[in-house]
Amino acid sequence: MHIAIAGNIGAGKTTLTKLLAKHFKWEPHYEDVVDNPYLDDFYHQMERWSFNLQIYFLNSRFRQVLQIRESGKKIIQDRTIYEDAHIFAPNLYSMGLMTSRDFENYTSLFELMESLVKAPDLLIYLRSSIPNLVGQIHKRGRDYENSISIDYLSRLNERYEAWVQTYTKGKLLIIDVDNINFVDNPEDLGNIINRIDAELNGLF
Repeated sequence: MHIAIAGNIGAGKTTLTKLLAKHFKWEPHYEDVVDNPYLDDFYHQMERWSFNLQIYFLNSRFRQVLQIRESGKKIIQDRTIYEDAHIFAPNLYSMGLMTSRDFENYTSLFELMESLVKAPDLLIYLRSSIPNLVGQIHKRGRDYENSISIDYLSRLNERYEAWVQTYTKGKLLIIDVDNINFVDNPEDLGNIINRIDAELNGLF
């Protein structure tokens, strides 16, 4: 079984992945942020490194999805292969930070990969306002994220909302994270767990 958590930068994907993995005894698969050799360069010089970064993420995520399917285990994944292709890459292209040539090359590669993988059994989307995202990003204090602009986050949020409205690949659960605290409030986490249980009962 494959569960995946989607959401903008700072929405709480990694934290919720950890909590749900612990509760349901699922194996967590995290986004490759620590070992990503392009991330720091990208945030300092987006136009130069956008294609390299997106290809790295695409390769990493594709490998992850193949491993998830082959493992036969119950796995929860922090971010999906779809977000790279439907949100981050098109956003960079529309901002003039990725060339048409690179974007077409990237899109072609994604379409080939997508034809070889299966969608998650359940996609959980963490919906968040910009002030909430900014607060979370500042709280965790990653150096390379200091240069992220409000405009960049807003553009990503708009693309997330548009993508989620048209997502039909499988079950979808939308969680509004603005007014809940699933880290410090067990009741909030319990409500999320109950909603996931309700979605998954139809899977077996």
